[in-house]
Amino acid sequence: MNAAPGFKIALAPDVKRLATHKAHLTRQMRAFLTLSAMLAASAGVSGCMTAALGTAASVGVYAVQDRTIGEGIDDATASQTVKTRLMVADSTAFREVDVEVAESNLLLSGTVPTQEHRQAAETIARSVRTVDHVYNEIVVGEPSSFARSAQDELITAQIRARLTASPAVRAINVNIETFHGNVYLMGLARTQNELERAAEIASVVGGVRRVVSFMTVRAPELPYYAQAPSGPEYRGGDGVPGGDQSTGGTN
Repeated sequence: MNAAPGFKIALAPDVKRLATHKAHLTRQMRAFLTLSAMLAASAGVSGCMTAALGTAASVGVYAVQDRTIGEGIDDATASQTVKTRLMVADSTAFREVDVEVAESNLLLSGTVPTQEHRQAAETIARSVRTVDHVYNEIVVGEPSSFARSAQDELITAQIRARLTASPAVRAINVNIETFHGNVYLMGLARTQNELERAAEIASVVGGVRRVVSFMTVRAPELPYYAQAPSGPEYRGGDGVPGGDQSTGGTN
């Protein structure tokens, strides 16, 4: 058989090599797809594990706070619900808005491009039924720069460290939000003095412009024994306090 000019007829060895090469490529493709599926599954499991660990860590924090675990979960759910609704409404306009919830009090901070967006954010926050009060500290303006955000994070870390070191404040009960040097404190204080002391500690950190405290005072519940009567109660054989007063001793 004569081949056309420029073409070569594949002989048996060539056909065999082509078949072997094709099989090798098929095995490589299968291995690649298998590896991709394994990585995807691993990423999914990792994501679930991360979410589970994050939830467990949050519950662990709630367990040592003065608020109940149920209250902590309600606050976290309200915060996430508002964040999600803001992103659905306008992810670009609300990307700089921070949401913090403590004791059913919700704080909005950050920046939005217009006054209408500021009001819309508050309306969305008030739509969550577990939120009792909304504090709108959003400002209309340009988004924060990286340097400004980093400085705010540093301020928050320094305040957290000082509150933790103070014997007058139970720092685990305090939530701290910093925006453009403005510090917002939320959470619980056991006394009015503790509330004021937390604000004083925050106010002396470098870079702080002002401190606004939305903390609420809640005295810790007394242990059971502190609620018992101050002295023992004596009862007679008939169960009447002080014994039977109608009978006297006889010889």
